[in-house]
Amino acid sequence: MSARKTFEKLRSGNRNIAFRDLLGLAEAFGFSVVRISGSHHILKHSSLPEMLNFQAVRGDAKPYQVRQLLQLVERYGLKLDREGSA
Repeated sequence: MSARKTFEKLRSGNRNIAFRDLLGLAEAFGFSVVRISGSHHILKHSSLPEMLNFQAVRGDAKPYQVRQLLQLVERYGLKLDREGSA
């Protein structure tokens, strides 16, 4: 699923997304995976002080991790890169 479609799905209130779609969305907002430790994916944005820690559960993203990403997007006014194509 494209990052733009994933973002629209989340904005409509749906928090059930695949883990790979959450990673793709975070990368479209400018985050990059800096480390993988076991099942934990640590992501960092070059201009933000916060880091994200994502972990899949049976291939799905955890709802609280989706909320964390959306809160950072809103707090810092992040925009999708490359017109949302991830």
